[in-house]
Amino acid sequence: MKRRKFLLTSGLSLSLAAALGYKNTIKKIFTNDEFSDNISTNSLECEVFIENNTVKFNDKFSIATSLCNGCTTFCSVRALIDNNKVIKTFGNPYSLLSSDPWLDMQVSLKDSFLKLNDINSLNSRSTCCARGSSIHHKMYDEFRVTKALKRVGKRGENKWKSISIEELINEIVNGGNLFNEGYVDGLKSICNTKKLIDENNPDYGPVANQLCILGTADEGRQNFLTHRFAQSFGTINYLGHTAICGLSMRAGEAAYLDDFTSYAHLKPDYEHCKFLLNIATAPAQAGNPFKRQAHLLAQARTYNNLKYVCVTPNLTNADSFAVNENSRWIAIKPGEDLAFVMAMLRVIIENKFYNEKYLQIPSLKSQIALNDVSFTNASYLVCKDKNKEFLKDEGSILVIDSVDNKVKKADFVLQAILDFNGEVEYKNKKYQVQTSFNILKENSFLKSVKEYAKICDVKEEIIFELAKEFCSYGRCVATDCHGGTMHTTGFYTAYAIMMLGAMVGNLNHKGGMSVGGGKYASFNGKCFNLLSYKGKVKPFGTRIDRARKAYETSTEFKNKIKNNQNPYPAKDKWFAFTNALENEVLSSSANAYPYKLKALITWGANIVYGQNNNKDVIALLKDPSKAAPLFIAIDPFINETSIYADYIVPDSVLFETWGVLSPWAAYNTKTTHLRYPIVKSPNDTFKNQESICMDSFIIELAKALKLPSFGKNAIMDNEGNFYDLDRPQDFYLRAFLNVAMDEDELSDISDEELKISSLLEYKDSLKKICKDKWRKVAFLMSRGGRFAKKNTAYKNNALSNSYTKAIAIYNEKLGTSINSLTGKRYNGSVKYYPQSYADGSMIKMNKEFNLLAFSYKSNIFSSASATLDILKEIKYATYADINTKTAKKYNIKNADKIKISTKDSSIIAYARLKEGIYPNAIGIEYASARRAEGARDLIIDNVLIKAKKIRQTGVYYNRLGLDDISRLKYKGISDFVVGSNARTALAVKIEKI
Repeated sequence: MKRRKFLLTSGLSLSLAAALGYKNTIKKIFTNDEFSDNISTNSLECEVFIENNTVKFNDKFSIATSLCNGCTTFCSVRALIDNNKVIKTFGNPYSLLSSDPWLDMQVSLKDSFLKLNDINSLNSRSTCCARGSSIHHKMYDEFRVTKALKRVGKRGENKWKSISIEELINEIVNGGNLFNEGYVDGLKSICNTKKLIDENNPDYGPVANQLCILGTADEGRQNFLTHRFAQSFGTINYLGHTAICGLSMRAGEAAYLDDFTSYAHLKPDYEHCKFLLNIATAPAQAGNPFKRQAHLLAQARTYNNLKYVCVTPNLTNADSFAVNENSRWIAIKPGEDLAFVMAMLRVIIENKFYNEKYLQIPSLKSQIALNDVSFTNASYLVCKDKNKEFLKDEGSILVIDSVDNKVKKADFVLQAILDFNGEVEYKNKKYQVQTSFNILKENSFLKSVKEYAKICDVKEEIIFELAKEFCSYGRCVATDCHGGTMHTTGFYTAYAIMMLGAMVGNLNHKGGMSVGGGKYASFNGKCFNLLSYKGKVKPFGTRIDRARKAYETSTEFKNKIKNNQNPYPAKDKWFAFTNALENEVLSSSANAYPYKLKALITWGANIVYGQNNNKDVIALLKDPSKAAPLFIAIDPFINETSIYADYIVPDSVLFETWGVLSPWAAYNTKTTHLRYPIVKSPNDTFKNQESICMDSFIIELAKALKLPSFGKNAIMDNEGNFYDLDRPQDFYLRAFLNVAMDEDELSDISDEELKISSLLEYKDSLKKICKDKWRKVAFLMSRGGRFAKKNTAYKNNALSNSYTKAIAIYNEKLGTSINSLTGKRYNGSVKYYPQSYADGSMIKMNKEFNLLAFSYKSNIFSSASATLDILKEIKYATYADINTKTAKKYNIKNADKIKISTKDSSIIAYARLKEGIYPNAIGIEYASARRAEGARDLIIDNVLIKAKKIRQTGVYYNRLGLDDISRLKYKGISDFVVGSNARTALAVKIEKI
């Protein structure tokens, strides 16, 4: 039997095999050596011995605290180190991402090990997930890049030669005929904030904007790259990865919170929630923090009788027989979550299940007076005849007082009329208005529940009962969504899912929805503002992705108006309230709209692997003349994107790096994690013996460019004293100091704990930089960050860290913004839309492409961990999941090889039949099937490093995609409002091979 057949069809577990007498065989499956013990196998020596309540440390090892980046949760961990090599990781009991309850920071390090050893309680456990327990192997991967590389031959051939880091910096700064392919501008000539890119379009900004920097998820170092380098260079073009991750969800929640600047992330308060509705996601499998969510979910459903429902196209481990009726799965047609939620909203509004008294609260003042926890703009008056703006008086929002039916400023009204549509009079003027709530009601009633039910293929009675149940638990209910909304109507879908919470008033409420517990001041704090420096410039102009800018403010628009032309459609889509669109960068440059880039720097970014319909991304990266004439990748590995780079700068990995960050969400206490090098990097060094990594490279690059943010006297403290920035620790230890000095000062670390936490090597640096506060910073480092006590999460029935702005039942910025391709305004409240191109035209299925493909989050793999060979022992590959009814229709059997195609792309997969998937859909687990990072042959200095074919196993889902026929070239479909890459609900066909 072939391996794939065995893995797909065998039901024999290893534990059962052992029980049946195959122990000796199993002992050699993954190793050629006999295990030393039948129970403990070849386990490591213990790092700590505990006897008679006394802790003794094994001198063979050292133990240090750091952060894991096996996924984007970035849990705090402890690492076991043997001779500068990490050999094991385990949870950090002081961190709420690894323990619950977590230890008070005042608990001594010795006592923390005693509590971990308490056999009478599970409360003291601190854990790592499969990724976290394995990710340290990545540090020692044979495909890791440890020296500066320059490509040999054409882009993408994966042939390289090593050069000194000084030579690399010289070449990218000064440019020239670097590859015998013609002259390339260096960064020095691009670093110009005085000269405009285009005199005829001054709004494009300076030449400096022709450098674009693409980053990864913020793992604690993003501020260093954005504020210290990008802004000093003068470019407006720094972009993170959210557009190919979860932007539709983040933007929908931003609309709901009326904050398109900070893009706050909402999550349930699991610990006191009574009913949780997950739509397009599954708790603990998608939407970080994964491990913490899993822990909280298990506790809540076991001890607090939490009931939860998952509305997804596929059944995940979140629905479990072990919890009986407390969990439930509702299968739904991929991409039609919006119809489902609009039906729920109609049921809630039509039957008045909503919390009317709450929705009538019009301001923060009235919220406080009524002793409530949040408020909405449901009663705000929207002018029908004034571009859908709120009716205002000198900037103050107007509402109708429910006491006397008079129009007044919201701050002077305790409760306002909720449902109104008609004429009002204010200061002798008449206006045609409707309340925000009335707009929501109007939109919800555009279709019947029966029509919505037919669209999403969920029974009417299920929708009605679910809506009724959701509103029956008071305010201890929550909703959640994440990457499952990454389709063309995902923005409105996420906005609508959050809107359900507004109907009951769950924001800031204990057991409801939380914006997180907040964080300690780090980069801008009591001692230093590390985000500012002498000579800092504020970048300006139009971003390469046309985000954060309305088309109506562009020179193009103004010139059309001046020449009496219809300004619509624009040449391409603009995104007035989107924060960043990584998926727009290369195509925008290739189309020279708004302008062409001259240089691209990526830091840990992998848009080829992460973006759907990536054939165009590959084509644009391959040809230096099309999108990025100079391409520098900062990366510890040669991934699917950096394989097309001109130069590769080796970055540090995991426990070799610095960083300061806080969790995304799903926490309710003030928290800041930190990371510092606990092992020495194998990377080449600069002349000052500093290991090459992103931070040290940026320092030396900035010095070569003579930027004011690095080098001599680059850092100023809050008392006006200046310090040099020559090494990463010059920056990060000062950020640590800010954290240590925020609010109440931390304790001083003892000499004994300094040794236990392996911090002796930092003693001199700490003394030099942190001076008389160095022991407090070391205390912080020994605990892995700063963590408020668990009992600080709540104030009576409210969350301690509360959101204070109005929830947007109607979002004015959205409702007054215009689709640049159609000239039509977006709807300012939630409304049903079918899957659409960027111009709003419907994407239609037909008889040939009559199935819907979607991806879902893996509970084992992630982009960061998908190349780990050790994880392949847990899950060898990923497959195309197909319902048995659908498989029978196409004569497909388990493990058959199939081709999945859209009209513009195709992939190959092996079929896996399962009942837990929506019929007429194909689900594919994301994060496998690599095409680089060890999955492809590599040549460095004429030495061939053969690929590991095991890393190619699985389904390369992101090769699938659809072209957007309403836009310029090289554009895949995306959310028709915010532009996030659409990877779900793709119309496909399947063929048996």
